[in-house]
Amino acid sequence: MRNTRIVEMLEVTEAAALAAGRWMGKGDKHAADDAAVEAMRTAFNGLDIAGRIVIGEGERDEAPMLFIGEEVGCGGEKVDIAVDPLEGTNLTAYGQPNSLAVLAFAPEGTLLHAPDTYMNKVAVGPAAADVVHIDATPTENVKAVAAALKRPVEDIVVCILDRDRHVDLIQEVREAGARIRLISDGDVFGAVATAIEGTGIHLYLGIGAAPEGVLACAAMRCIGGCFMGRFAFRNDEERARAEQMSSCDIDGVLDMDCLVATDSAAFIATGVTDGEMLRGVKYFGTGARTHSVAMDGKTGTVRFVETVYRTGDERFWVRMD
Repeated sequence: MRNTRIVEMLEVTEAAALAAGRWMGKGDKHAADDAAVEAMRTAFNGLDIAGRIVIGEGERDEAPMLFIGEEVGCGGEKVDIAVDPLEGTNLTAYGQPNSLAVLAFAPEGTLLHAPDTYMNKVAVGPAAADVVHIDATPTENVKAVAAALKRPVEDIVVCILDRDRHVDLIQEVREAGARIRLISDGDVFGAVATAIEGTGIHLYLGIGAAPEGVLACAAMRCIGGCFMGRFAFRNDEERARAEQMSSCDIDGVLDMDCLVATDSAAFIATGVTDGEMLRGVKYFGTGARTHSVAMDGKTGTVRFVETVYRTGDERFWVRMD
């Protein structure tokens, strides 16, 4: 039953990626996002779940579908669902790498209802999961990861969102001796990539959106890495919303048990544009090919799945574990 659910959810992210990919390079991020949202919402309709969106496209009055609190599925197992139908709308619109269709699901009541605010984040893969902390300095975290990976600091690559707010962070990381992979968007990718061999990213640092922090944490919980955060409120209204939504200490450290309070979460992502972790959607005359990753915390498995969609309903699955 668990494997069946993983495959069903995988088809949800594939549907979003297939819809959004048609807008790759066309310069219209809103159209790409709308296509992904509609396709993902339609795909949820056929699942025998009683799902509730806890991380979505915003409040009911801000989003017509996949809004926070929306119920999806046609009844059955009760699950919390966190979604980002198109992580990296600009990346898709301008044909840049690492745009993804993403979701996480877990038993009811186990995913944090994160408010739409900022979160300071640190993420690292399993080999260095016990040595980083959100309250450590960037220099301390870089050196700790280097020691855990048995590499010189000069070989450590830190992923950081390219934002004005990170000027001091970027300077300190460079002064510590590490290299930096700046990304324009998509910090779920940035965090998760630290736990995937071959991406060349060893540590993620910086401030990004809080809802995406829950998605990234679900992946890190599945794969054995570390994710830690701390809310960075921009105003009193955001703090008030967090007090209403969050069950955690909103001024404290947001550890993995707070963000994803279960070992049975699953994280699934499908590539929209090519990237270090996943290849993007490829269309051909009679169909399309997708590339996804499915992480299951319950079984501890990480599967990379390539799917070929042909005209009609015929589908061919190739798993590369």
